[in-house]
Amino acid sequence: MKRSAWATATLAVSATVVIAACGSSHSSATGGTSSSSSASASSTGTAATTGKFLGCMVSDTGGVDDRSFNAASWAGMNAAASANGNISVKFSQATSTSDYTPIINTFLSQKCNIIVSIGFAMGDATKAAATAHPGQKFAIVDYTYQPTLPNVDALVFNTVQDAFLGGYLAAGMSKTGKVATFGGQEFPTVTIYMDGYWDGVQYYNSKHGTHVQVLGWDEKTQKGSFTGDFTNQTKGLTQTQTFISEGADVIFPVAGTVGLGAVKAVQQADAAAGSQKVNLEWVDLDGCVSDPQYCKYFISSVGKGIVTAVKTAVLAAASGSFKSGNYIGTLANGGVTLAPFHDFDSKVPASLKAELQQISTGIENGSIQTPTKSPA
Repeated sequence: MKRSAWATATLAVSATVVIAACGSSHSSATGGTSSSSSASASSTGTAATTGKFLGCMVSDTGGVDDRSFNAASWAGMNAAASANGNISVKFSQATSTSDYTPIINTFLSQKCNIIVSIGFAMGDATKAAATAHPGQKFAIVDYTYQPTLPNVDALVFNTVQDAFLGGYLAAGMSKTGKVATFGGQEFPTVTIYMDGYWDGVQYYNSKHGTHVQVLGWDEKTQKGSFTGDFTNQTKGLTQTQTFISEGADVIFPVAGTVGLGAVKAVQQADAAAGSQKVNLEWVDLDGCVSDPQYCKYFISSVGKGIVTAVKTAVLAAASGSFKSGNYIGTLANGGVTLAPFHDFDSKVPASLKAELQQISTGIENGSIQTPTKSPA
């Protein structure tokens, strides 16, 4: 993918996300009012309430302000409502895994035209509901079914590809020869990012004769560091402090809101050092757009086109062209991207930028094989 394509795809996605991510989880990007009709254990929100087609989203525990995949999914819902005035959208936020089924059942009773569930952890609850209600349309982010379900549009992203670029970039920017990554929970949609990051570092080492180490993950053994959730920022702070104490100077958290704890750790380390020596790569969204106050710490972001995928799924259902099956976002179709360098644009060597472009093209045309498999 050419550099201009990276920028265009990422900025188009991120501009939409900022609208949703910066507000309260009880309000919408379009100024809708709070809803009290969803499951009592969850936060709720609505948007574009005049439409006749109702799209309902089950947010995972991170919530629509997580600056990550929940925020991107809610932005996609709102983008669909903005594109088609006949569509209204709402969300209900789970506070624990036990909320998934009750929220879906509430949405079924409310006659939602499409129910969009967010996250790998909702795979079983979504399948059970879809199987029991074959006439109901569903979409799910970060989960696929084999065999596919006739009433579920499953949206997944081969993030090993763009994370490979992120790992290569991290290795090229490291001054200490150590980089790190950690996950929220040990889900395949998390570890595939970590796989790609690890693989990209190894590829950099093979091309440059270096020995950059990856702390927090080993693709060969599938062993690494996880905080256990996507919400506890203190755990992200502590884990990142450990990595920094071990010498890592580029950190890649794959943990939603927990990653904000990693940012705090980097801020503290740089303040103590009196200069900026540790930096990050953000995940899912362009961190410089979703978290602009921290942009100076983000070399780049490893993202997926959730906004566009969710928007497309909802619009298709509303237009009568709903398509079930498994959608896989890749570098070739723009479903995964490496974000612009923003504040680091002048700091990333031109030679490294050129290598990243060559690798991206190679992954797209198959001449460079990423070692791990597609999520589907």
